[in-house]
Amino acid sequence: QVQLVESGGGLVQAGGSLRLSCAASGSIFSINAMGWYRQAPGKQREVVATITSGGSTNYADSVKGRFTISRDNAKNTVYLQMNSLKPEDTALYYCNAVRSRPGVRDDYWGQGTQVTVSS
Repeated sequence: QVQLVESGGGLVQAGGSLRLSCAASGSIFSINAMGWYRQAPGKQREVVATITSGGSTNYADSVKGRFTISRDNAKNTVYLQMNSLKPEDTALYYCNAVRSRPGVRDDYWGQGTQVTVSS
């Protein structure tokens, strides 16, 4: 099992910045990738950014150039630095960890942290 605890959400004005943190514990040695997802009211959950155990990153087009995902392996923590925030970034942000092996994928989720961007 993998436990994920997010922090760092809050209320910020448009153009501002926030940094989200996700601390992982448990069977972290087997994690292949981690990422951030978000879900706005009335919308489906969508991927924001991912990072593999090797450090490769991917971003949603809507956040490219504004958000940066990173990881501190010594602290078992993944970060999402969010700059130039827009009202449309308002959502509940979830941390995700993936353990995969041939034919099997296990997803783990944090409880979510709210990000609200005012115009």
